[in-house]
Parts: sequence; structure tokens; C-alpha cells
Amino acid sequence: MAKAYTPGLKVTGRITYRVRRSLPIHGEVLVKVGDRVEATQVVARTYTDGDITPVNVANLLSVPAGDVPGLMLKKQGDLVAAGEILARSKGIFGMMKKDAPSPAGGVLESISSTTGQVILRGDRQPVDVKAFVTGRVVEVIANDGAVIEADVMLVQGIFGIGGEAFGPIHVACKSHDERLDASHLTTAMKGAIVVGGARMTVDALRKARDLGVAALVSGGIDDQDLKEFLGYDLGVAITGSEQVGLTFIITEGFGDIAMAERTHRLLSSHAGERASVNGATQIRAGVMRPEIVVTLAADAPASAERHFAEGSLELGAPLRIIRDPYFGRLGTVKRLPHEPTVLGSGSKARVLEVQLDSGESVIVPRANVELIEG
Repeated sequence: MAKAYTPGLKVTGRITYRVRRSLPIHGEVLVKVGDRVEATQVVARTYTDGDITPVNVANLLSVPAGDVPGLMLKKQGDLVAAGEILARSKGIFGMMKKDAPSPAGGVLESISSTTGQVILRGDRQPVDVKAFVTGRVVEVIANDGAVIEADVMLVQGIFGIGGEAFGPIHVACKSHDERLDASHLTTAMKGAIVVGGARMTVDALRKARDLGVAALVSGGIDDQDLKEFLGYDLGVAITGSEQVGLTFIITEGFGDIAMAERTHRLLSSHAGERASVNGATQIRAGVMRPEIVVTLAADAPASAERHFAEGSLELGAPLRIIRDPYFGRLGTVKRLPHEPTVLGSGSKARVLEVQLDSGESVIVPRANVELIEG
């Protein structure tokens, strides 16, 4: 048998990439089909309601709740500035009056004679959706967003933290198996997408955040370092909304794992070029991979690497072993035996022979590998 099929990550020097950019609620689409857009250009915008601030006027004035409407100096619908007086008590013989100042600015939305509270609504907040890649608008979805298309270099990772980030690629580790630590990071990397090698340390993460690095990309991370950096155990099935001041992506897995040499070489070949990064990761239904994307010039040469059909486990296809005892090891498909093989556990399974990057050949179940798709 010459082929089988298995899921995989895309690591490719050139692919036609389409991305749908959608608003969380209906709004205005700012582009039209055929428009050329930049990665950081806003293509759609909407507004969310402002924050609510309740003010207990009855308590502030020491009056019954039912008296509050008659003591208001502002009426429903008025625009109020922070510190402005909302209501004033009558006092005693016109003296010893109490004021109820507004703790925040906004619109006076409601006045309650039941609770004695007034509700202030803050300014509407804009929600912008950027193109993410430099390309062409190929579809507009009314009141929702647009689909952008471009030829790109694409690297998908195993796991990421943080949302979208943009910046030039800066290679910090010259070798794919070099650990990324704080000493690799400099002030020149502010706003950059920094490419490491093997495991990124917690000190590197903290220094990158302090320097204003846009994103870190490296082979692996220790689970304890991740917990230390975040300040909590990550127990959710989707990431991307973390507010930690930094986006980072690991391309291979957890532990002291080197980035695939092919991946490091590909990212390094685009040093100085602007990249778009998204750390959002979903590991349940509707799998979503973190991505590093570089838009290619129309005249950029095609990749000289051999391409394999998507999901095709062919001879020579690059892959990663995803279970022990060879977890995280990289290699290529050397042989695809047709008949099931008896494993050490006594069970039978379809297997393949993997030529590891170290030169060693090992037999593993086909379910224990993940393709690195080009």
C-alpha cells in the first residue's frame, strides 16, 4: 500500500489562503469585492453597548427611594460628565442639602422610584475586525465581514496563547534546536514576531512581554513555565482571548522539543518580512490551529520542496510522532506495511516505519503520527 490518510499541520512555503473575517454582532463592512487590503486594515466595524454604572441615589441623599425622581437635576436621556451632580436633597429649611455626584460619564438611562437607583450607560465601544493578511477581498458578507484571499507562507503550530499580532519576523535562535531564553531578546525586537528554536523559557516570555515583542514562536514550552507565566492552570479547550501582553506559539509540543528544522528554515527565509500571527487554538470539535502567515509577492518563486496531497501518508512525507515512547520526534515515512502488526501490548494495528531525523528507523502505529503538510 503506497498511501494512507491522517490529519496534519500545514507548514508550506506557498499556499492560496482564504480567511473569513467576521464581526461578533452585525455592523458595517468597510470594503468591497476586488479591494486590495493591508493586513492591519479595518475591514468591518461594529459597536457594543457601553458599560453600565448603577448609582444608589437614595443612599447618597439619605431619602426614601420614592423621593428620588423628584430630586433629580438630570433627566432620563441626559448626557452626564463624571463628577456632575445628578440629584440634590431638599435639606432642612433649605440648608444642609446633600448632593449625589456621578461616579462616571455617560447617558442617564433610567431612574427608579422602586430602588432609588439611577443607571448610567457609558459610551459605545467600537469593535474593529482587521484583514489579518495583505490580499484581495473575494467575498463580502453583508453586515458581517469579508473573505480575504492571498498567496502566503503558512506555518501552523500545535498550541498558542493570545490573539492576533503583526510585525516583522526577527530570528533570535540561529539553530532549530537552540533553546530560546531571555538572553536572546533585545530592545530591537520590540513589535516583532520573534522566531526561536527549541523550548521557550518563562524568563524569555517575561522579557518578551516587557520589551513589547509582538509574538514569540518556538518549538516547545514546559507546562510549569506556561502555568508560571499565565498565573493559572490552563484547563480550557480554546485559547486566544488571554490578556497577557504577548502572543506565543509552539510548533512541536510541550517539553524541551526542538522546532522542526524545515519549519525553522522556512520562517528564517522570511526574516525582515511582515507576518500575521494568531495564537488562538481549539482542540475539540472545529479544530483551530495557531498560525504564522506571511503574504508573498505576486512574483515570488514557487517552493522547490516536494508537495504531498493533503492528509496523504505517502512514502517520504514529513511527520511528527505524537505519542510515547517517541513523542515529539520528527521524521519521514519510510515504509507502509499493508498487513496489521502485533504490537507490544498484544493488540493488532496498522503501522508504518518512520525514518527519524536522527537516522534511526522505528515502527509505530499509524494513529501515533501527525503529518507536517506542505
